[in-house]
Amino acid sequence: MQLSVTTYEISLFVHISAALVGLGATFAESLTYAAAMKLDPRHLPYKHGLQLAINRYLALPAVVVVLATGLYQVSDAGFDLGSEWLLGAMTILGVFAAMILAYFIPEDRRLQALAERDIAASGEGEIALSREYRRRVRREEMLGGFAGLLLIAAVFLMVTKPGL
Repeated sequence: MQLSVTTYEISLFVHISAALVGLGATFAESLTYAAAMKLDPRHLPYKHGLQLAINRYLALPAVVVVLATGLYQVSDAGFDLGSEWLLGAMTILGVFAAMILAYFIPEDRRLQALAERDIAASGEGEIALSREYRRRVRREEMLGGFAGLLLIAAVFLMVTKPGL
């Protein structure tokens, strides 16, 4: 028996794998704050460093791979680039990438520095996190939830292809 795999199928495999590994990893970020706080708030700088690594080394490369393989699939399958479902999915991917580059990466650098500052100021006693840090973490959590909903919406559009 000879196995026949098309270039399109390989592209689809790479596309889905990149989305699963690179973009799926960002969903775990929603657990890191609660986990760090439960263990010891002194883990907060590590939490922000972890999020920086996820966004830099998993999510951003995944966006590039998802876009490249997706454009190949559009071309190979003869889809119209002007299709609403496709424009919607590509817009979501662009917004997600912009959020990572313009907000999440710089904000986690700032939050890491704020956490380190607050921990150092607390000395050996109980950690007192500043109002600024807590406010910024809440905003990041809300935007992270929004980014997650965007990714789920993109998956819906790609699976259902409304209007096709």
